[in-house]
Amino acid sequence: MNNPSLTQKIYLNLVSLYKWYLRTPQRSLDEAYAAALHIKEIEDEHFNGNKINLDPTTYSSVTRFFESNLRKQLKIVRMRLTEFNSSRFFFNESNQKAARKYGLELINPTEVLEKLKLIDEITAKYVDYDFDTGAGFSESNLPASAVNSSINKSTNNSVNNSQIVQSNSAVTSSRLQNQAINNGNNGQRSKANTTGVLPRSILSTISRLQVELDPNAELGVVQNFRKSQRRTIISVRFILLLIIVPILTHQLSKAFVVGPIVDHFRHQDTVKVFINYEMEEEALVELQRFEERIRFQNLIGLRSPLSAEEMELEVKDKAREIAEEYRGESANAIKNVFSDILSVIAFSFLLVVSKREIAVLKDFFDHVVYGLSDSAKAFIIILFTDIFVGFHSPHGWEVILEGVSRHWGLPGNHSFIFLFIATFPVILDTIFKYWIFRYLNRVSPSAVATYHNMNE
Repeated sequence: MNNPSLTQKIYLNLVSLYKWYLRTPQRSLDEAYAAALHIKEIEDEHFNGNKINLDPTTYSSVTRFFESNLRKQLKIVRMRLTEFNSSRFFFNESNQKAARKYGLELINPTEVLEKLKLIDEITAKYVDYDFDTGAGFSESNLPASAVNSSINKSTNNSVNNSQIVQSNSAVTSSRLQNQAINNGNNGQRSKANTTGVLPRSILSTISRLQVELDPNAELGVVQNFRKSQRRTIISVRFILLLIIVPILTHQLSKAFVVGPIVDHFRHQDTVKVFINYEMEEEALVELQRFEERIRFQNLIGLRSPLSAEEMELEVKDKAREIAEEYRGESANAIKNVFSDILSVIAFSFLLVVSKREIAVLKDFFDHVVYGLSDSAKAFIIILFTDIFVGFHSPHGWEVILEGVSRHWGLPGNHSFIFLFIATFPVILDTIFKYWIFRYLNRVSPSAVATYHNMNE
């Protein structure tokens, strides 16, 4: 009586999951529409229906509140519209028939167009807004017409003509300062591709002196610090998502989706106990040791003597226990295969929908790597090369491959493992050396020299 109820329960769960998938376009569009309306509500209530304008020169708790709220709603709009377009791409005729079968309402095209039109009207004001760093409202990031418009609006309230001139000069100096700082930062990235008449160190020193002599340099420094802080926060959060999402997907799918299905089809006495010969050998060795342990204890008097029938009975009980243990281990290996596939799908989906986060993460790693000293770069290179392609690396690769094969319930093919160890680290070592010769040698020659000295 348990099997039919379990089958029905699994079927109902799959149907509920399929219904949730069919509702995805409507749900995504509604959430994006609600976020856009929330932005419109803030504009009407606090900015007289105009665009939310945040002045970085008067950065306060109120400004920070509106900025974080706006960034949150714009990100919701972007993600939900991406989800809407992706789900509509896979929403074919068969899915429409299934939606009608389950009594789900299909999306009205007229309603979709109206909502998308309203979303575009609201979010078009923030087309230059940076979703990841929050930049886009500072005067230095706006075009000249937008800067003048912003200044003229502020003068209608409480700014006189002299303050307008000061504001324009601050904007201009902020632009020059940001350009000088960005040129200094980007100079590290283009070391391999740029040459000049004068050494780069002299030019960078002149640029730094220009920035330091600028009376309005503090504003640009604060803005760059905030951008760097936001970039770090976004990068750390995205790295955590790349780690946590696949792990949660694996555990949840294994516990609630894959696990019940595998247990339903394998919960039979006729199913094989072992899925590979290595498990069978381990079980036989364990049973043999158990039997020898009992005989040894009988011979030295640690337990009362057992008759042949009692001895056989204990060995049978132990054999059943071992069989049940390895049956569960075999089922767990099958669950791991399907759960890992779902984890890879979740990880890939996260990469597809997070292109902006990937760009910010790449920029974050560039800043971190270029901020390291030459000895630190050489130390990290030597550490990674010794771990993966060094003298002791074959033992590590062997442990990793055996662990992966056991995780998926595959027999440890020692010929394949030895072949992999004989080829892959060599290929990896060649790639490392080519990267050092072709790229690092041009970007940071001193780091390469330090690497060779430390390696010797």
